[in-house]
Formats: sequence, C-alpha cells, structure tokens
Amino acid sequence: MNMHPWLPNLSRVQEMLKAIGVDKVEDLFKDVPEDLVLKEDLKIGYGKPLSEEEIRERLEQISNNNAKLRYPPFLGGGAYPHSVPSAVKFIISRSEFYTAYTPYQPEANQGLLQALFEYQSLMAELLDMEVVNSSHYDWGSSLSEAVLMGNRINGRRKVLVPESINPLHEEVLRTWISGKGIELVKIPMRNDGKLNLEFLSSINPDEISSIYVQQPNFYGVMETELEYVTEWAKKHNVISIMGVSPILLSITKSPGELGFDIAVGDGQELGVPLNFGGPYNGIIATRMEMKLVRQMPGRIVGMTQDTTGRRGFTLILQTREQFARREKATSNITTNEALVAIINAVYISLLGKNGLKELAIEIYKRSHYAVESMEKADLGYRKWDSDFFEEFTFSFKANYPKIYRALLKKGIHGGLIIGDRDALFCVTEVHSKRAIDDLINSIKEVM
Repeated sequence: MNMHPWLPNLSRVQEMLKAIGVDKVEDLFKDVPEDLVLKEDLKIGYGKPLSEEEIRERLEQISNNNAKLRYPPFLGGGAYPHSVPSAVKFIISRSEFYTAYTPYQPEANQGLLQALFEYQSLMAELLDMEVVNSSHYDWGSSLSEAVLMGNRINGRRKVLVPESINPLHEEVLRTWISGKGIELVKIPMRNDGKLNLEFLSSINPDEISSIYVQQPNFYGVMETELEYVTEWAKKHNVISIMGVSPILLSITKSPGELGFDIAVGDGQELGVPLNFGGPYNGIIATRMEMKLVRQMPGRIVGMTQDTTGRRGFTLILQTREQFARREKATSNITTNEALVAIINAVYISLLGKNGLKELAIEIYKRSHYAVESMEKADLGYRKWDSDFFEEFTFSFKANYPKIYRALLKKGIHGGLIIGDRDALFCVTEVHSKRAIDDLINSIKEVM
C-alpha cells in the first residue's frame, strides 16, 4: 500500500474497514447516487500531489504577485500598524497559550485563567473601571453588546451615537439592534469636527437608552466635552458608553475618571499585527454596579480560594452565559478572543506604564509632524482645526482617489479615501521621518 506522507496510519486501513464491516473505502459512500459519483481524477491543482519543496516554491511565486510596500501603510480607519516586540510572539506561541480553544469550564486550566485574569486587571487599570470581561470579537461587537446592556437595564428604544462614529462599527451596531427594535439616532458634528452637544437639548431624554461617544472619533478628532455627556446621562438615567483607543489612555482621562458607565475599544493596537482584518479583541468594561455587572456579556475570570486556602482562578457569574441559561443569556456568542487578550496582556506588561505613555507621546508627535509637513508642502489643509491623535483628516487640492492609486504604484499605501479630496491618514511609531517625508514628496510628484 502506498504511504501518504502526512498520515502515518494508512497501513491500518484494512484493519479499520474490517472492524466496521466493509470491504473497501468506496463502500462508505454507497448511499451517494451513482450518477453523482466522479469516475475520474478531479481536475484540480497540478494533477499530482506536490512535494513540500514544490509547495514552498509555488507559494513563493504566488506571493511575488503581492504589492510591495516601501513603508507600513498610512491607512487609517480602525486598523493600525504598530511595532510588536519579538517577546510577545515568543510568549504567546508557547503551547500553554497557543490554542484556538476558549475555556468555559469554571475551573479549567488555571494557567490560562490566571493569564486572562491578568489581562482583565491590566485593562481595568487602563480604563479605570472595576469589571472587565475576558474579551469580545472586536470594537464593533463590544459596542453592540454595550448598547444591548443599556436596553436591558432601562428598556428604552433609542441609542445616541456620534455622526463621527467609525462606519464599520455603525454597520455592526445596526445589524445587532435591528432585531431588538432599537432606533439609532446620530448626534451631529460641529464645524471643528467635534460633537454638537447642543443637540441633546432638542430631544426627549426619556426615550434614550444609551449614549455613545468615541475618543478620538473616526476622523481622529479629540472630543473635549465628555464630562458634559456623563453629567447629562446621569441626570436622565441614560447609560453612558465611551469607545476609546487603549494607547491614548496613557496620556488622557480614562472612561472611569470621566464618569462613564461602560467602556469599549479594541486590543488590536496592543501587540496585534495587521492581518486581513483580524483577529482583534473587543474590550468591554463597566463600573462595579450590579445592575451593570449582571448584564455584562462574555466570560469573567475571578480570583478565589479553594477549600484548603490555596489561591485559584475560576469563571464567575456564569448564569449570564448562553450555555448555562440560553433563554436568559446576556449574549448568545459563546466564543471570544482569549489568545488575543493574552497578547494584549503580554504587550502591556512588556511596555509598562511609562512605556505606554512614551509610545502615545511619540505617536502624537509623529502624526502632528506629518500633517504640519503636508500643509507646509502646500498639498492642502487639515479638514478640522481640532487636536487629534494617531489619525487626521486631510483635504487635498487635487482628486485624492487618483493620488491614492498613483501612490500604490510607487509602493506607498496612502490614507483611507473618504471623499473626492479627503483622506484619513494614520501615523504611528512605525512611520519614520523618512517615510513621512517620502510620502509627501511622492504626493507632490503625482498631484
């Protein structure tokens, strides 16, 4: 019998067939109608199995068709290139962590549960919130879960979101709330790119379940009146939700300090490289108030003691989860992003509090250098004259989609197209002065 290079037990096929009472493999498919059975070799691939070396060579040939970028992408919009220390990949590649399995048995795998507890603790400190779950899929799913929390708490049917919300998050949110009959109402923007909070005086607050704000907003603009939002929400028994960049928290006020009920965000910036849109990690946190905690979706790891007094970790409040009480569950998602959460914990631990602060300051400086240099080069102007972080919106003097395509031919991935002349640029610590200057010179050449 011919041996397959990857499956070591084909020599025992006859033994297995005999054990189940059939003579040959084809007998296992005798229920398939004869006219549907393929009588010849399937014409697929290369007509024969390829050797490992042939596969490697072919994949390298295919990869040569990929666009070659000279620098990390300047593409904004919710996915950000950051430097990831080699130690992060080394640690999370250990067999104890590196698995697609999400634990849901209460006391399973103490090491993994402790790592997730550390993630929760680090996020709680960053967000200044007492309760953090052990992850969701991404920012959009965390936001949607937060809005549904608000609906379950007060039973109201409208949610306020900024006009400047990330459109991808909005799309996810609209999908989630459509089956609940919740209406999405947008808070308009001012001419400076910030929220027009005067709008709040024109609506009936008794109809509002929750209010959501994003810091910075989709266009990179920093909001400055967030305390007003939480005061208004408390006055009218509205659940306040803040979406925030976790790196920004090292240099600005946290959701807890500002008085928000729930905080959401994405852990992609914390040690997760760009990779076809995922995997990410949806962050969700809340204050230690039982009406909020009882409605919190997802798994929560707690620390306790066993009967002998030894420290242990366990999943807590599991009656909130769908595998325990499906009809009363706070969420019907039964998986999460445990591995990415551990990546976040490792990344934060490696950088430390001072490292995160230095990183945020460096991002702030480089992004401001980029926009100032673009204006100095007379390419156009910053669309909103407000402070920003990591991303900024730039209005060009020429058609930007044409500029974008010309930059790609030069091996530069420019900012996200958001209009005929407008683009959203992202600049982080991985974009050197040389890269920024080359971007600007290349734009001048193709304009």
